[in-house]
Amino acid sequence: MPTERKSIHGQWSNRFAFILAATGSAVGLGNIWKFPYIAGENGGGAFVLVYLLCIAVIGIPIMMAEVLIGRRGRQSPINTMRTLAYEENASRHWHLLGWAGVVGGFLILSYYSVIAGWALAYVFRAGSGLFTGLTADGVQSIFSNLVDEPERLLAWHTIFMVMTMIIVARGVRSGLERAVRLLMPLLFVLLLLLVGYAWNSGAFHQGLDFLFQPDFSELTANGVLIAMGHAFFTLSLGMGAIMVYGSYLPDNASIAKTSIAVSLMDTLVALLAGMAIFPIVFANGLEPGAGPGLIFQTLPIAFGHMDGGAFFGMLFFVLLVFAAWTSAISLIEPAVAWMVENLGMTRIFASVTAGFTTWLVGLLTVFSFNIWSDLKPLAMIPVFAESTIFDLLDYLTANIMLPLGGLLIAVFAAWQMKRESSVDELAMGDGFFYRSWRILVRYITPVAVVIVFLNAIGII
Repeated sequence: MPTERKSIHGQWSNRFAFILAATGSAVGLGNIWKFPYIAGENGGGAFVLVYLLCIAVIGIPIMMAEVLIGRRGRQSPINTMRTLAYEENASRHWHLLGWAGVVGGFLILSYYSVIAGWALAYVFRAGSGLFTGLTADGVQSIFSNLVDEPERLLAWHTIFMVMTMIIVARGVRSGLERAVRLLMPLLFVLLLLLVGYAWNSGAFHQGLDFLFQPDFSELTANGVLIAMGHAFFTLSLGMGAIMVYGSYLPDNASIAKTSIAVSLMDTLVALLAGMAIFPIVFANGLEPGAGPGLIFQTLPIAFGHMDGGAFFGMLFFVLLVFAAWTSAISLIEPAVAWMVENLGMTRIFASVTAGFTTWLVGLLTVFSFNIWSDLKPLAMIPVFAESTIFDLLDYLTANIMLPLGGLLIAVFAAWQMKRESSVDELAMGDGFFYRSWRILVRYITPVAVVIVFLNAIGII
């Protein structure tokens, strides 16, 4: 490896900064509601054990591969893949993997920003006491009024994108690192405050049993597939974010140790979220399997009927905003890095350009919930007959682009890069741990990702 290669964008000040940034990228809205929900519905503690095994077999090996590639290339994902393909005598078409990651992250952020805008709006609705004493119909009416009015939805989408652009425009040290050093500790503090609040809800032990009580009779083959899929998706793999963050990682930082630390912190956030949410749900006799509606339609009912509910409801939605914000800056960073490298833009101009373009594409999602809600572009295909533009974007990115991206990252790192290249970059010797990683990422992880992909598109 040319050891003198440095990222023109700068680098993290230390390994801990990268851990915070990568954890911020991995922790998102899905951690707050999806993991606790699917764990409880699929055997509780039994599911958690299988999930941790899947993290070890799928998540950590691919994260190590993606960070390895990123740090070795020290550029945006597109240019990194082009450079490394040349150095490793691989096909020049591998740079398309970089493009797929950048485009995937861009598309995800276009609709993710709209959903994050809902959380922003709910910070003020909860804090003002709007949910106090409301029935389910009343909370549903508030949610419908938000998404049914394109102007209101557009305003929150715009505010969130501006928040994201401001952070990214400031650069790696002054923007990304400073933001995650502030937001991630605050996120943990908010989680712990909410867990303390749930402790006094009167149903804390019931919530813990739902989340952690092993019930292997509830753990079906489909539950194992769900665990495999979530282990992959939860770590922000396959969309260029971890690769570009890896390009800012100092040379002396251990890729293996940082990848394990990020995976553990991501899982900890998900478990703490479950400990905060489900006691409140059970204390109010609500349905824990409410899925996405749990956040915006079920929990507001609970907060509206509990002592201190307005304040702690506001804290919960602030938590959501922080989780979404740290993910958003990682989703746009690969595109900004490429613009700076290839188009000669300043970082500020690149951030504004990428952010504005993302905002424009986000209008498709904004209108999917109201004036275009009856527009079903692929209605001629039975499986997509009821899918809006937002549904299609979500399906394309989550079910196709990300699994394929993760699979190809594993293939490139294990089959295209020379053994001495990965040994050099991982800096863990050529012994047992390296050989274990190489076996996983060469044979076991790709098969697991293919299974995740086939399950996601409905074949198995």
